[in-house]
Amino acid sequence: MKPNIKQLRAFVAVAQSSSLAEASERIHLSQPAISIALRKLEEAVGGALFSRTARQLSLTPEGKVFLPVAIRLLNDWSEAFEDLEERFSKQRGKVTVAALPTLAAGLLPGIIATFHARYPRINISLHDVLAEQVSQLVREGRADLGLSVAPHDTEELSFEPVLVDRYVAVCPSGHPLLEQQSVRWSQLAGYPFIGISRLSSSRQDIDRIMAEVSAPLAILCDASQIATVGRMVAAGLGISVLPRLSFRQIATDGIDYRPLTAPDVERPLGIVMRHRHPLSAAAAALRVLIQEATLDSSS
Repeated sequence: MKPNIKQLRAFVAVAQSSSLAEASERIHLSQPAISIALRKLEEAVGGALFSRTARQLSLTPEGKVFLPVAIRLLNDWSEAFEDLEERFSKQRGKVTVAALPTLAAGLLPGIIATFHARYPRINISLHDVLAEQVSQLVREGRADLGLSVAPHDTEELSFEPVLVDRYVAVCPSGHPLLEQQSVRWSQLAGYPFIGISRLSSSRQDIDRIMAEVSAPLAILCDASQIATVGRMVAAGLGISVLPRLSFRQIATDGIDYRPLTAPDVERPLGIVMRHRHPLSAAAAALRVLIQEATLDSSS
């Protein structure tokens, strides 16, 4: 038989009290129940922890050595449950999110501000990475959830759409394409083009669509950061295509956009999670905030 928490409490209470009666009041157990708990504890450890006389109990040498250990065990037990309770009540914890740069910069700041106001003791760690890295971080459990396009790995990952983005033609002020209400994809072929990284999901969509409309792009250069693309377009070096959400990151004087049509391409974005791995209470609360924020923005 192994010692249990009740026996440890009885041992510490008696060791720190002057009598069984005081220990009984302290831990709300009857004196006979305390005596039984101490006897079973001594049976479990294989020796006497108290020296008994007619009037009092005093610790044996072994009992004196064991007392600080028992106190530490009780404190660890109490702290463990306090920590667990705080995590369930969202008073403490950590959430790790992997998100496309578009969503990390354009959607999450407001959500994180609201989350922090509600749960100030929960830390959020954010990885702004490309779509394949979002899937990898979630799949490996290094991120609690992701914000991205639908993952290719549907066996291990689930996808919960929360909003639909679309692509836009981004042009410097005064560009002839801005004279139109919308721009056909095929019209992009006639102008110098500033491309986003070929590893990004957006660029893969752009290349696929341009191949479908048989209109090759005149790539002037590629940049890995959306902000860099925006500055190069504003400088008049060329035009580009970006998700509409990302335009918030680069909106400035000297640059504007028009919706792209023919075809009108939707880009579903959503929450990526692992199958059969429930979210922590903190991560689940963040998921709800994301759902609420995207519902409000689409209504």
